[in-house]
Amino acid sequence: MKSTSGNTGVQKKKMNGYVGFSNYPNQVHRRSVKRGFNFTLMVVGESGIGKSTLINTLFDTKIFPDREEMPPSAEPVKGVDVTSMSADIQESGVKLRLTVVDTPGFGDSINNEDAWQPILENIESRFDAYLAQENRVNRSKISDNRIDAVIYFIKPTGHCLRVIDIEFMKRLHTKVNLIPIVAKADTLTASELEQFKAKILADINYHGIQIFKPVSDEFDDPETVAENREILSKIPFAVVGSEKLVEHPNGTMVRGRSYPWGIIEVESEEHNDFIKLRQMLLRSHMEELKDTTDMVLYENYRTQKLLSMGHVQDNNVFREFNPLVQVEEERRAHEGKMQKMEGEMAAVFQQKVQEKESKLKLSEEELYARHKDMKTVLEKQR
Repeated sequence: MKSTSGNTGVQKKKMNGYVGFSNYPNQVHRRSVKRGFNFTLMVVGESGIGKSTLINTLFDTKIFPDREEMPPSAEPVKGVDVTSMSADIQESGVKLRLTVVDTPGFGDSINNEDAWQPILENIESRFDAYLAQENRVNRSKISDNRIDAVIYFIKPTGHCLRVIDIEFMKRLHTKVNLIPIVAKADTLTASELEQFKAKILADINYHGIQIFKPVSDEFDDPETVAENREILSKIPFAVVGSEKLVEHPNGTMVRGRSYPWGIIEVESEEHNDFIKLRQMLLRSHMEELKDTTDMVLYENYRTQKLLSMGHVQDNNVFREFNPLVQVEEERRAHEGKMQKMEGEMAAVFQQKVQEKESKLKLSEEELYARHKDMKTVLEKQR
């Protein structure tokens, strides 16, 4: 085993043979597969924009049931409601507890002022519930229902972001992983879609809105870096959803939409960005979404929450330290204490000496006075 030391003071060791800890990722994998995974996804957009269809298409299962047609005489639901539904799905032996949070009523009113407020309150209440569980004495069973990602459906107007789009994303971008998508992208031509995407990104950058973007680091291989770069080029994703299979001119059945002028294939990258959205959301960055929620978004919320409640962090608690430095500090503190004690003892000794000298001097003066008086008396007797 060879050792090298870096600038951080931590020694790096080079192994001469196989030990076995490199198998740890496989242990984590087996344990994770055994336990299963949780993923909480929120969808936000006005009614009829395709939220249910897209989710059912993404997971290739009926997460959202078919909507019941409301009679014309029925009164529309006022305000924004937040509902959730969960489903246990399994793929290649991997179990996933999927929770989809829907927001019916968002953007459906004439006056959509503060339409984002019930959604924000729901997201924060999930943070508060998790924080309360963390502060319990017994934390063996913590239920995590925090929102891992929000898919925000942008209406395909072809112009720019609406006021409600900007206000919603500005209010929530620090609390969730925002994934904006252009819904019903087949209503725009390719050139219109390209221009619309550019305007959306310009508005997002102008208003300082943070959206989720895959990030590459030095540990990623060239293939992963290229995939992340390709995903970034598609943001915001322009998607088409469909639960139906249609017959292609070549005779095969494909998932898509049939029009008089042709077929839009959902799983064709030439027709829309559905494949890239699914790749980022489920295949390559699901864990990154969960980590960002846990270590960045939730931690920021938790810090602000505790500070607002009057909690103050003591930076000396649990701080990292060097044992040698600590011993040296303790030695110096001990020497200082000893010097102080020696100084105090010397001061007390000096005081005692001065008191004794004062008493001796006083006694000497008294004896001298008595001797002088006696001498005077003897002289008178003569």
